[in-house]
Amino acid sequence: MVRPQEEINEQTLFWRKVLSALFYGIASFMITVINKLVLTTYGFPSFQVLGIGQMVATIVVLLVAKKLRIVNFPNLEFSILGKIFPLPLIYLGNMFFGLGGTKELSLPMFTALRRFSILMTMVLEFYILGVQPSFSVQFSVYTMILGAIVAAMHDLAFAVRGYVFIFLNNFFTATNGVYMKKKLDSKELGKYGLMFYNALFMIIPATLFAYYSGDLHESYYYKYWDDPLFVIQFSISCVMGFILSYSVVLCTYYNSALTTTIIGTLKNICVTYLGMVIGGDYIFSIENFLGINISVLGSLVYTYVTFRRKQSVSYSPISTTEVKSENIV
Repeated sequence: MVRPQEEINEQTLFWRKVLSALFYGIASFMITVINKLVLTTYGFPSFQVLGIGQMVATIVVLLVAKKLRIVNFPNLEFSILGKIFPLPLIYLGNMFFGLGGTKELSLPMFTALRRFSILMTMVLEFYILGVQPSFSVQFSVYTMILGAIVAAMHDLAFAVRGYVFIFLNNFFTATNGVYMKKKLDSKELGKYGLMFYNALFMIIPATLFAYYSGDLHESYYYKYWDDPLFVIQFSISCVMGFILSYSVVLCTYYNSALTTTIIGTLKNICVTYLGMVIGGDYIFSIENFLGINISVLGSLVYTYVTFRRKQSVSYSPISTTEVKSENIV
């Protein structure tokens, strides 16, 4: 028999899982749209510089919050690099290739190709975390991949550079989710420490790369710096970089790495159809549209399966795997 207190704890955990996933979905949706407006509509020349702006915002916000004792994380020590590695490299690759893919591809194709990160996450979770997905989860993931393949085969605006960026982004997204879960389980740095030191350790290499590639110079002479609307959107994008990082950590903390990746894909339902009218770079075809919708259907099936799952035993939000219930819808 389940005690009343256990029922309350299970209900509280359930809502934390749902709300953290919803928070991540909203944050991911907003930053995708804003980044598209900055990089494509306004034609900002460097996704690298935009990524550096997001890292700066993350560092500043967390430093201020720590000084005000709103959050807490370990002080800088040489040993922290060993504790957090390889997350900073994964974080940098995920950010830069994600922004690069946003710039190079239409939003509908960007979202369709992002489904491959889910398959990668599922495979990595199995080999690194020992998570065995149920048949219903695997079926929904394979449905999404099928839809993405159909859409990609009929992409009338095919761009090699964009496809390379998005598949590298998929790889870094999958590895980031799995290793983030592993680092959170160790409790050494905490979620704020992971966010802060990911940005801190990578900001100097990223800035040097942007300098030697000429992106800093090109961005400095960008023509819309005197446009208040652009400056506002650029600033929002930078701050949203921090909010997105926090929402990813929170969602991964209360759910699985695969769930975090799937929620990121679910928000693409809205981004997909909105992307057909903003950016001006989507070319419609029946086959492409059909593939996108098959992929969306797979996302919906997975969400239903995940959040209808009833657990018969207590569950720790920082365990590496969810305890399987006898009743899985």
